[in-house]
Amino acid sequence: MHHQANKSPTPVSASLRDLREGDRATIQAIRGKGAFKRRLLEMGFMPGTSVLIKKYAPLRDPIELVLKGYHVSLRREEAEQVLVHPDSIQTPDDEKPKEH
Repeated sequence: MHHQANKSPTPVSASLRDLREGDRATIQAIRGKGAFKRRLLEMGFMPGTSVLIKKYAPLRDPIELVLKGYHVSLRREEAEQVLVHPDSIQTPDDEKPKEH
């Protein structure tokens, strides 16, 4: 019996809040409605746009992002509404292979 392989795997979705400093992702969608969604779209949070997680504030709120060449800060609950496809994920130092 021959099974046809799925040629285009389903992209993994995450929110901006799920990513770590140094990670890059492509925006897939903005959840939410009204003024909140409109404000994010006006700031450049458009599907297909690449975004870099620059850094987290000391208590991980807000998150500093770089998109379209400029820096933007979002609160964690706002970042959770931005769905992304991770492009490059940084490995934390404690998970990197140890050199002998």
